[in-house]
Amino acid sequence: MKTWAILGLSNNPDRAAFSVAALLKQKGHTIIPVHPKAETVHGEKGYASLEEIPQKVDVVDFFINSELVSRNVDRAIAIGAKAIWLQLGVIDQQGVDRAEAAGLVAIMDRCPAIEYNKG
Repeated sequence: MKTWAILGLSNNPDRAAFSVAALLKQKGHTIIPVHPKAETVHGEKGYASLEEIPQKVDVVDFFINSELVSRNVDRAIAIGAKAIWLQLGVIDQQGVDRAEAAGLVAIMDRCPAIEYNKG
């Protein structure tokens, strides 16, 4: 799964999303910033919503408040994503269950950077 839409990714280097996106890009993934500001981050064009992304997305990575997960799970399903990844502290069991029922791989409360560093 190479193409990652990262919800909540902005140009703020103090946010975890910024460094995790850099690592994913370094590891060969395509990153797509998704943030209301639609900023270009790490040289990649940003979009204000998942629906605006013109290419196929494999993984939707959630760097957003848990309260916003549910509606974005529905959007991830609608755009045909293969997986959702809820970052550390992002919890929504009902959203995960809905994603899995729709055939998506769902990971919750984990960080891809930590997983990469495990080996």
